[in-house]
Amino acid sequence: MEGMNTVHFSSETDVWSTPQDFFDKYNEIYDFQLDPCCNEENKKCPRYFTQEADGLIKSWGGYRVWMNPPYGREIRKWMKKAYEESKNGATVVCLVPSRTDTNWWHDYAMKGKIEFIKGRLKFGGNKNPAPFPSAVVTFEP
Repeated sequence: MEGMNTVHFSSETDVWSTPQDFFDKYNEIYDFQLDPCCNEENKKCPRYFTQEADGLIKSWGGYRVWMNPPYGREIRKWMKKAYEESKNGATVVCLVPSRTDTNWWHDYAMKGKIEFIKGRLKFGGNKNPAPFPSAVVTFEP
């Protein structure tokens, strides 16, 4: 792993860009409208909130939401927000690390529909898979 891709497999970042083909599979089902935690380079939806816009304080307004949150300590806040927004009419599909031993997993992920992903995803166009398993957690109104 050389150059910029190396940072995607270290503790230096908690941003893991969604593989496009993986997103496309779910987008065919849900026709997503909002990506609440992205940057200009990795946004997946026509409507999106960058870190500066802070999707944690914005309403997700009953949209169909694709959420690939930062995977560090902030993930708990994002999963809480996703769960709460589903109670306000949003459908939120979350791509998260499968960390079944964490409090955020038990407090929020287990309240949604969980799909464990076979194998390991290759984030951000990297040649090597992520060093962790992933899951898709869906919260529906």
